[in-house]
Amino acid sequence: MIKVGITAGDINGIGLEVVLKSLMSDLMIKHMTPVIYGSGKVVAYHKNIIKANDLSFHNLPDDRDPRPERINIVTCWQEDIDITLGKIEEAAGKYAYAALDRAVEDLRQGRIDCIVTAPISKKAMRLAGFMYPGHTEYMADNFDTEDYMMMMVHDDLRVSIVTEHLPLKDVVSTLSQALIERKIKQFDKSLRTDFGVVKPLLAVMGLNPHSGDGGILGTEEEEMIEPAIAACRESGIQVMGPFGTDGFFGSGAYKKYDGILAMYHDQGLIPFKTLSAQSGVNFTAGLPIVRTSPDHGTAFDKAGQNVADPASMRHAIFTAIDIVRSRKQYAEDTANPVEKATGKAKPRRERY
Repeated sequence: MIKVGITAGDINGIGLEVVLKSLMSDLMIKHMTPVIYGSGKVVAYHKNIIKANDLSFHNLPDDRDPRPERINIVTCWQEDIDITLGKIEEAAGKYAYAALDRAVEDLRQGRIDCIVTAPISKKAMRLAGFMYPGHTEYMADNFDTEDYMMMMVHDDLRVSIVTEHLPLKDVVSTLSQALIERKIKQFDKSLRTDFGVVKPLLAVMGLNPHSGDGGILGTEEEEMIEPAIAACRESGIQVMGPFGTDGFFGSGAYKKYDGILAMYHDQGLIPFKTLSAQSGVNFTAGLPIVRTSPDHGTAFDKAGQNVADPASMRHAIFTAIDIVRSRKQYAEDTANPVEKATGKAKPRRERY
């Protein structure tokens, strides 16, 4: 079974609460082997909050493989610690960092097959010496990847962003035809390899209201976005646009596409989070490893109240498993083109 590493995240937030709630069903560990990176004592503390008396754990020794059909725990620190729910603290950042480092090392060594990261406080992590903007940049640096992209996933709705986490005032100066082309091509590749879509159909959003309205409301569409789309079409990618975002989502047109590329953060994530109803998943495309996370943060205001919804974490776990399997199937199809051509290979999703 696929071994899923799950980091503890910020111990003062809801991360471990939603992790444990996601694993409470026996069906979960029938289909995957979970490995929580943190501390048995901290896990037990959060287990008591949600009153999950039936949950049992296996403390995993350093030199042993995870046990199937058990919730494995890798101890990433030995000291006793104080948990201050709902607080941003350097200590919480330190332990979240330790859990992440250990999980990444095990992923590198092949002890786990993928990683699901529970939410962190960026401020707490910065206090602890974590100098990356977030998980995504940390993962990219650790696996020597320069070309990566954030993708938000909910069932067949997949949204990615050209400029990602960037102040709105810097978006226009960052955009270029070359950057948009690169993102379209990377999106297309990820849909094929990570989601099993044989012939992806992509939609690209405009930057300005009504996609510039023929240049009246802005010329970026004519100068950068349209040429990028045309160049990608010439290379064989099925891509449409640019579309005005309000009409595109408001009319339901988004349902026709395998992937939607927005120009900036809120343009893509506001409609995504509205439609995904707190069940979305953040996936980092372009990495040589599989990493997902829930699409919410630490929710310090809910910590310790046993009210956090585990849906997004549960979907993050299943999405990671699906992507591991899809990559394996894609590699097999690529290695055996005759089998694929004759129909003997496992069928993959296709849209015409």
